[in-house]
Amino acid sequence: MSEPLAPEPNNSSTISDVLSRRHWLGRVGGGLGSLAAVNLLLRDSAGRELPTHHRPRAKRIIQLFMNGGPFGPDFFDPKPALEKYAGQRPMEVQLRTERPTAGLLPSPFKFSPAGQCGLPISELLPRFAQQMDDVCVLNSVHTDNPNHGPALHLMNNGITLPTRPSLGSWLLYGLGSENESLPGYIVLCPGRPVRFATLWSSAFLPAEFQGTYVNHSDLSPDKLIPNLRPAREAGLQERQLELWRELNQAHADTRSDAGELLGRIQAMETAFRMQTVAAEAFDLATEPQSIREEYGEGHFANGCLLARRLAERGVRYTQVYYGNGQPWDTHGDHHNLVRKLATDIDQPMAALLNDLRRRGLLDETLVIWGGEFGRTPTSENGNGRDHNHYGFTMWMAGGGVRGGMSYGESDEFGFRAAHNPIHIHDLHATILHLMGFDHTRLTYRHAGRDFRLTDVHGHVVNDVMA
Repeated sequence: MSEPLAPEPNNSSTISDVLSRRHWLGRVGGGLGSLAAVNLLLRDSAGRELPTHHRPRAKRIIQLFMNGGPFGPDFFDPKPALEKYAGQRPMEVQLRTERPTAGLLPSPFKFSPAGQCGLPISELLPRFAQQMDDVCVLNSVHTDNPNHGPALHLMNNGITLPTRPSLGSWLLYGLGSENESLPGYIVLCPGRPVRFATLWSSAFLPAEFQGTYVNHSDLSPDKLIPNLRPAREAGLQERQLELWRELNQAHADTRSDAGELLGRIQAMETAFRMQTVAAEAFDLATEPQSIREEYGEGHFANGCLLARRLAERGVRYTQVYYGNGQPWDTHGDHHNLVRKLATDIDQPMAALLNDLRRRGLLDETLVIWGGEFGRTPTSENGNGRDHNHYGFTMWMAGGGVRGGMSYGESDEFGFRAAHNPIHIHDLHATILHLMGFDHTRLTYRHAGRDFRLTDVHGHVVNDVMA
């Protein structure tokens, strides 16, 4: 059994030490000065500023999540055999999927080499094609379940059940945030993806490490982060917060396990500091018009621009979900839907990588693209595609990743990972490695055992690293 990376934040002796120091600071200092000192003590005790296991290649992550699952051969994994055997059902595609499918359905989109690397890319992404020298395409990712809920949980939480901390929570537990006035883990989604908040849950990790959900479908300040502006004048609010801290401290002193309460206290203190910092961070009106035009219009464009702004301000992990529900879940009218989806993501993705590079942030920011699984090369309902967990495409860029390359291969129809397969546990192990952690050693003791994101699995894919 591996040793925990740090003293357990929920250990009773550790908590009592924290509580006594909080009590002392509250009596001696008071006000916001003592609040800052308390945060430093909690950070040290809870392990949020732990040293990494090795030199990290990335400081932060931006994940572009195509909820519903895109079809790799539409974008980065051309399969001419689909045209050759259109309508047929060879033995190679006799795989069980969530719903019955028929014969092979070719992708109608043309491919051409991009950049100096010459990687193939679809005509659907003409702007993003200009960024391919910084992109590592993963054509052999596979997962365990063809249903949205379990697959989303495995991709986000390392298990198909909603009972484990998310990747972002593990990273925040291990590294902490670079900005004490913003959450270290922010989820941007213009609606509610399947399974919703369990996808960014901290589960048994302290509550302060859970993701902060922001619906960015409406960018007006009062709608983007409701109740952010104080209803009362600052002096009165500060006195109320001081009373609130004293009451919470008195309650915490009576508890043997106050981890969740301390997490809630930390969250409220962060919310107080966010009243000034978050308003500025989420205000896209402060961006030059040329930058707004570079990213384009729409919720995904705004999400990508917000992600860059949050990266600049030290947010450790930002997820940008494409849309409400499962917009990439193309069970019917696949080709027409994909054209619109691709138009929405092409310009913002290209702008994000270009903007990060221009600001000197790409080398230390790991950008990840993909869904919870892929789609079948066989047809459903005549012109749709079913879920495919056997093999699908993702890409990574920046943050220590080798650009201008592809890794792994799917079979000739793009159905199954055929060469150098990458399981989700391998993907997580690789991400943690790039962030400075040995995935077998980033652990947390709960219910009598040491838990980790990758459970008892996972291998680092060293070949994708620069």
